[in-house]
Amino acid sequence: MCEAMIEIRDLAKSFTLHGQGGTVIPVMENACLSVGAGECVALTGASGSGKSTLMRMICGNYLARSGSIRVGTLDVARAAPREIIRLRRETLGHVSQFLRVVPRVPTLRVVAEPLMALGRPEPEASARAAALLARLNIPERLWKLSPTTFSGGERQRVNIARGFVHSYPALLLDEPTAALDPANREVVLDLIGEAKARGAAILGIFHDRDARDRVCDRCVDVGAFAPGKAAREGRPG
Repeated sequence: MCEAMIEIRDLAKSFTLHGQGGTVIPVMENACLSVGAGECVALTGASGSGKSTLMRMICGNYLARSGSIRVGTLDVARAAPREIIRLRRETLGHVSQFLRVVPRVPTLRVVAEPLMALGRPEPEASARAAALLARLNIPERLWKLSPTTFSGGERQRVNIARGFVHSYPALLLDEPTAALDPANREVVLDLIGEAKARGAAILGIFHDRDARDRVCDRCVDVGAFAPGKAAREGRPG
């Protein structure tokens, strides 16, 4: 496999419950995985095993207790806030389950904004955003409205368009096909396939097994990173 674009080594995470006497809840330890350019890797495991936590750590929303999270040349676990902001702007795209936008901002601008933040001319950014919105079957009459007024499925498709508007070298996808109708599900799977073809490294959570089998090259069971699991199974830590 080619050199990893996303590489995690000896990662550990715990949460401290300050409202409960400082109780420490260990979440994962000794987590290791890598995603190469043009590869899509699925995170699997039972509910509560840490899939979303791991994604948030890679994105820089959660701090690691120890270990490294390299995306490109940046170790997110040790990066300054300004470096993480730059990483999200230029290198690491993220399609979450929830669309968070400023109210009253038109949908077309919401989708075009990542390109405009990179200095692309507004007409170019808007044209790319319009093409994705049309492909994802968001009616043109809605493009001037805020997506905060849309249905859940429409908001999800706007979120996907925003996540794919820039050719990010790395992508995090959190349930990208959840609750989509068959036609839009196919569009999203095609977008993922095209991103892989151009060399994007993709890490995702796919509860849609058929979608996972179609676009993912392999799976990583996050349950294997549970605290103490190596010791319980008699494996080296």
